[in-house]
Amino acid sequence: MLSMLRKKGQKGFTLIELLIVIAIIGILAAIAIPMYRAQTVKAKLTEVTNSMSNVSSAVAAFYQDEGRFPPTALSDATGAAIKNTLGVAVPVGAKYIESAGVAANTGVITFAIQGTGDTVVDAGSLILTPSTTTDGAINWIWSADPATFPAIYIPKK
Repeated sequence: MLSMLRKKGQKGFTLIELLIVIAIIGILAAIAIPMYRAQTVKAKLTEVTNSMSNVSSAVAAFYQDEGRFPPTALSDATGAAIKNTLGVAVPVGAKYIESAGVAANTGVITFAIQGTGDTVVDAGSLILTPSTTTDGAINWIWSADPATFPAIYIPKK
């Protein structure tokens, strides 16, 4: 039927067909670009969450050995205090970790984030809070600071 509408020897697409294709591409781009950006930030935060998990394992081992969380704050911009006390190297100052810390007597782990390309995320911190049970087990709870930190970037468990 389309061939009946075109003159003999005419080749190519009509203006309507081209506009429809452009509209479809625009809709797909409007959906895909924000999703791509979010996944890129999530991938960058993997370095942060992996380092925090390593520190949480060391804090848990300290708790199991000593029966308490580290009594002094381990807060620094180089990661030396955490390494010296808990024996875990933290890549502070690397691409995505601005600073790291473990709060005294509570074991709360806080990592300030940098360099992800998302201004809200870069201005925030991920927090890993221990919750102990009566049998000595530790459950870790993820949160973030400030309250405007996008929930999509906070690990579930």
